[in-house]
Amino acid sequence: MGVPDISLSVGSGTHGAQTARILERYETELLNERPDAVIVIGDVNSTIACSLAAAKLHIPVVHLEAGLRSNDRNMPEELNRIVTDQLAELLWTPSIDGDENLLASGIPSTRICRVGNIMIDSLVKMLPKIQSRKAATNLGLSINKYAVITIHRPSNVDEKSSLSHIIRRLVDVSNTIELVWPMHPRTKGAIDRMNLKEVINSGNIRIIKPLGYIDFMSLVNESRLVITDSGGIQEETTFLGIPCLTLRPNTERPITLNEGTNKLIRPENILQSTLEVLEGPERIPTKIDLWDGRTSIRCRDSLRKFLS
Repeated sequence: MGVPDISLSVGSGTHGAQTARILERYETELLNERPDAVIVIGDVNSTIACSLAAAKLHIPVVHLEAGLRSNDRNMPEELNRIVTDQLAELLWTPSIDGDENLLASGIPSTRICRVGNIMIDSLVKMLPKIQSRKAATNLGLSINKYAVITIHRPSNVDEKSSLSHIIRRLVDVSNTIELVWPMHPRTKGAIDRMNLKEVINSGNIRIIKPLGYIDFMSLVNESRLVITDSGGIQEETTFLGIPCLTLRPNTERPITLNEGTNKLIRPENILQSTLEVLEGPERIPTKIDLWDGRTSIRCRDSLRKFLS
């Protein structure tokens, strides 16, 4: 992995502290460099902080992955999306629902350009390496005979009552299919703090360290299904045709529900939903418009037109 030309060296912290430090340090870089435009991606604190720094210096902001909405303002990512989209002068959306959300919020169509899903570009480019990595075999797993778990959202892991409920339901699922859990540091810390290791150990759940992109996607690609609360995995499993059960009451990627392989579930429904998946096909063919590995090319062409 290459070293970035500039590192703001902003570590973890509260949302306010982290956002403020990014804004202050990025503003300094903008004053030094004076770019023609700033491209921000996604919905993290860096996204909103860099957008605000650029907009206040009258530098055009371009937002990639614009228009996504969960309609849940309890999620900090949702607030970041809303504000960033209002600051941006060019909004690159991944799907038609993104266009519709922006239009409904009063953003003119002249500022909206649907380019497709940039994450699928990465997946398409890396797919040969992902397929050749054979992560399941390396872990002694049988292809299509296990489920991958990823859980890290505060609403699921920060309270003992919710996390223990999820873990107990996963233990129930593990009696039907083996579970492999590359555990997020936030979740591991919560489990250690809440003394839930014994509950996990009572089931057929294999805990492994977090994996890099290629190894993780290889593990997902050879799995029977994924149980997650992540955002991006909903899209990647849709592209791969792998059933995905999302432990959230909402998603900013509804197209994965309507046209993809994703389903929103509550913890108490994990076992029943898993059984339903296991009774269905191993792969569900999907094809979403502009999720084709050429999003970066459309971004390039759009940016040239915008800057000219």
